[in-house]
Amino acid sequence: MKRSNAQRLKDVLEDDIINGRLVPGERLDPEALSKQFSVSRTPIREAIQQLAVSGLVVVLPKKGTFVVKVGFDQLIEMFEVMAELEGMCGRLAARRITEKELAALKAALLRCEDPDIRADPDDYYYENEEFHNTIYNASHNAFLATEARQLKQRLKPYRRLQLQVRGRVTNSIQEHRDIYMAIESGEAEQAEHKLRQHVLIQGERFSDFAARVKAFSDPSPAPFQDAH
Repeated sequence: MKRSNAQRLKDVLEDDIINGRLVPGERLDPEALSKQFSVSRTPIREAIQQLAVSGLVVVLPKKGTFVVKVGFDQLIEMFEVMAELEGMCGRLAARRITEKELAALKAALLRCEDPDIRADPDDYYYENEEFHNTIYNASHNAFLATEARQLKQRLKPYRRLQLQVRGRVTNSIQEHRDIYMAIESGEAEQAEHKLRQHVLIQGERFSDFAARVKAFSDPSPAPFQDAH
């Protein structure tokens, strides 16, 4: 998938925030960003809007855009809810998926397995996103799909971050294969379990994730807290 200038800029800013290069309370200067990345104000506005949706920045009228502090405990809670939503989508998809949707899911799986795609965690993330999106559609529950997409958008920076952990892309691909097989065979409970485990952060994955976002584990207050 070809990413727009706004998407690429947002990914860079996400990484800078997650890895502490942009700290809570720091102001994002659109003019400085325009010069730094050689882009117009339009993709900058779009990127900031998307960052606000993810809860990484807050836009204060007449004051500007500021990086917020994200609570580590809240992240884990959101991942727990995301795992349940994904599991529900998988269970319903295994029962309701059409042949056309199954073909689309297989195509998304194959794109994730492409060597050029899997070599870049960011490229893989966007193909991975389409794989999950297809499952949401196949649940044929519009309310559930909307809730899953909204929370997935909030967690996007951290799901991208997970893929930077060594070996995670390879493991993710195998998990996708298992999920596809469960949905294809109509094994609703198995599909639910596989998707829940795919998203849930636990065991070694929890340790790796915690190490990647340790800058956000400090419970002390910051100038701008996450208001969501």
